[in-house]
Amino acid sequence: MKLVRNQRATPSVVFILILALVLGQLAAPLRASAGLFGDFSLEDEKKLGKKYYTLIKATYPIVEDPEIVGYVKDVVERVAQTLPPQPFPVITTVVRSNSINAFATPGGYVYVFTGLLTEFDQESQLAGVIAHELAHVTQRHVAKRIAQQQITSLGMLAGVLAGMLIGQGGGDSSQAASQALIIGSMAGAQSSMLNYSRIDEREADQVGMNYLVEAGYPPTGMMEGFKKIRHKQYLSGSSIPAYLSTHPAVDERIGYLEERIADLPAEVRQRAESENRFPRIKTLCLARYTDIDGALSTFRTGTGSAALDFMGMGILFSRRNQVKEAAEAFDSALRLAPNDPLVLREAGRFHYLQGDASKATSYLTKAMLLNPKDLMALFFMARLQADRGETDRAVDYYRRLLKTLPEDPELHFYLARTLGSSGNNFEGHLHLAYWGIYSLNKKKAEFHKEKTGALAETEEQKASYKTLCEVFDERDEFWKELDKGKK
Repeated sequence: MKLVRNQRATPSVVFILILALVLGQLAAPLRASAGLFGDFSLEDEKKLGKKYYTLIKATYPIVEDPEIVGYVKDVVERVAQTLPPQPFPVITTVVRSNSINAFATPGGYVYVFTGLLTEFDQESQLAGVIAHELAHVTQRHVAKRIAQQQITSLGMLAGVLAGMLIGQGGGDSSQAASQALIIGSMAGAQSSMLNYSRIDEREADQVGMNYLVEAGYPPTGMMEGFKKIRHKQYLSGSSIPAYLSTHPAVDERIGYLEERIADLPAEVRQRAESENRFPRIKTLCLARYTDIDGALSTFRTGTGSAALDFMGMGILFSRRNQVKEAAEAFDSALRLAPNDPLVLREAGRFHYLQGDASKATSYLTKAMLLNPKDLMALFFMARLQADRGETDRAVDYYRRLLKTLPEDPELHFYLARTLGSSGNNFEGHLHLAYWGIYSLNKKKAEFHKEKTGALAETEEQKASYKTLCEVFDERDEFWKELDKGKK
């Protein structure tokens, strides 16, 4: 269970153009349903959204830590419950990127960047961005722009959507930082022919504010989020990217949101930020995904929770392989919060990776008792059981985890290794094939897929192999096109 899957460098603009080509080619089968004037049906949205989702997961660093992903999904679902009936379920993906951004694509897919978690201070600010983005979805702004621009094929749209990735850089360069300042649109760097209009953006702000308030959040969340973005812009000295030139200025947006908030009932205006998990998730993201020196400085200065600060420093020191300092930091966190399941989990994980099975077992067991939903603790307990030869219990834990995290490559790898050690070669190769698919290793995926097919004897095994082939073929479609594009 890797905390981040596919930790690759942010693709260059050239690579993004390759992705645009890929999407255009993959959308070709859908073109027959696009009318002469660019009609874009709900079925078209669903199909293209799924293609785009598969491409994102096949090429971008996706956060797999269930603590982080579960939290973001909970915030999205809390806001989504306020929406009018929608033709699609909302599907949330967390992308590792320092960009202060989120965006949605056709079909109800929402992508939230870790930069929102590391740069914002409160859950309501995150919810404000999500509410704005979901408003773009409910108002079908993408479909409307398609009709207005008379985009006559889904291939054209696919290229435009691929352009969302330009400027979503996760690196630390000033250029990436400049491109990443998504002032309000939250829909990424789209090409000019599909930019949201000023009217669309204002409508998304206003409708999004409705969703935010109805979800029970302080109405200031969206406005404060814009202020954080503006402050980040001033600190970096960067200008608003050209593709935002038609959008309402951030100061204008803050102004009309302030006026909107002033008209709300006093009990709504005065809502306090409820106790929530945001500070804990922010600590994890700062410790896992940002610059070590900068994050250490933040934790040493203090974020409001000494226990979380020490936990964050423990994670950072372990990233630097400063084992002694990491152990001391985790000990300090445990002294301050001996019954905090997150602190216990992270300490248990650290000691397991350092080879101290006794401490790892103690901390992870307690973490699971305090928080039975902690999948990361369950994962490391499964590894401990496999190490002790308790194969059946380990396999049972891994299978439970896969029901929630079916595309986690590390889960498939360790399950395969445990099954193989017990003599179950068919399932061992089956899960190694999935490991290859989800870790984007085509050669490994092909090798173990062939082994799985050769070992399939029973009807149940043949059905499992058929499903594996379908999943492989879906990913292989992208791999082949990307290989063509690189040539």
